[in-house]
Amino acid sequence: MKKLIIALIIFFMAALGGVFYLNHLLSEKESLLVGEKPVVIGFSLGTTREERWLKDRDAFVKRAESLGAVVNVTLSDYDVDKQIYQIENMISQGVSVIVIVPADSDKLTAVIEKANKAGIKVIAYDRLINDSDINLYISFDNVRVGELEAESVVSAVGKGNFAYIGGSPTDNNSVLLKEGTMNILKPKIDNGDINLVIDKLTPEWKPAEAYKTIKDYLDSGKKLDAVVAANDGTASGVIQALKEKGLSGKIPVSGQDAELSAVQRIVAGTQTSTIYKPIDSLASAAAEIAVAMAKNQSIEVKTSINNGKIMVPSFFLSPIMVDKSNIMSTVIKDNFQTFKDVYQSTSK
Repeated sequence: MKKLIIALIIFFMAALGGVFYLNHLLSEKESLLVGEKPVVIGFSLGTTREERWLKDRDAFVKRAESLGAVVNVTLSDYDVDKQIYQIENMISQGVSVIVIVPADSDKLTAVIEKANKAGIKVIAYDRLINDSDINLYISFDNVRVGELEAESVVSAVGKGNFAYIGGSPTDNNSVLLKEGTMNILKPKIDNGDINLVIDKLTPEWKPAEAYKTIKDYLDSGKKLDAVVAANDGTASGVIQALKEKGLSGKIPVSGQDAELSAVQRIVAGTQTSTIYKPIDSLASAAAEIAVAMAKNQSIEVKTSINNGKIMVPSFFLSPIMVDKSNIMSTVIKDNFQTFKDVYQSTSK
């Protein structure tokens, strides 16, 4: 009987210990499951029409995820109403930060105010958002981009009839690009070296609109000596119009974004230059800042820009002009484009 009592005591103690151990395991597992709440970042792309934007998206997501964040990406392709709806969804989901490439720089004021009221930080990516209380703007120095575009064309042709084919009127970058271009052209316009025969923005950066602008001018029989095109898409439209008149390769044309087709055109001699903006650097920096903001970490900013409402803390990266002389040491060296892709065809 005594042995039986001792056995029962041992059994119950073992069982009790097992319960304590099981509770310990469950508690440990629960703590692992709960952990630190992941940072959720919204990335709202107002456009993916140009080749570069998918690279921005992929680089941003890769860097943000490497920092432990979750990224919710939406695309609206210049449909500003759709972009507003998508941003409102992000706000309702309670994301920590929203990074926005605006489809229209002037039409997001109301939805940005909603984000402000919800305590969600907003970063304008590559394109400034006007008249809104945003937390940060990160981009390349777009005034410098415009200067480099004009410098490359002027170095090829110093005088004559020039055309300026600008960007979209709804994109604040178009204002900055033109400012930079005119920093270079205006002194020559004033002294009579350059006659600016075309000065036109291009709705939604559409190549077809750029094509029509140049075609209509050339169809009138007027002379053209050089074209400063604001990006590679508009440059492609310009070059198509020149080609139809037998002028492709005879008139210098600038561009921006170092798209594959543009770099191929530079090799072929139909486009003079493009402006390379190392997108990995921009996207990675934006992702790092977004995660830091979500964690309420301080961000050191030395520059600001006026968006019509506030002076917006800003980061600007440096662009690089690319022509035939430095393709290998820029876009190919950085693996932005590959040697095989660039040089496999020079017919474009």
